Amino acid sequence: MGNGVEFVKSSFKERAKVIEELAARNEGFRDLCDDFLTAHEEKLQWERSSAPERGERIDEYQELIDSMRIEIEQALDREAVVPFKPPRK
Repeated sequence: MGNGVEFVKSSFKERAKVIEELAARNEGFRDLCDDFLTAHEEKLQWERSSAPERGERIDEYQELIDSMRIEIEQALDREAVVPFKPPRK
């Protein structure tokens, strides 16, 4: 798995197995994990910056991170849902 998947596993330790399973078969989820890592790295860069737009960029990246966190949680929740089988007749 890529670095993004490992980062997401470290961010959601209690769901690491589901993350690994989902990432193994879902390219879109792997891309989301990579984007989540990139957003965290960019936010850290801006936190070390002294540029005038520093605060605005940190806020933007935090908003993006929060949004992706929700998207990751929703994807993991969908994975955890076990469909009901219709009753036998």
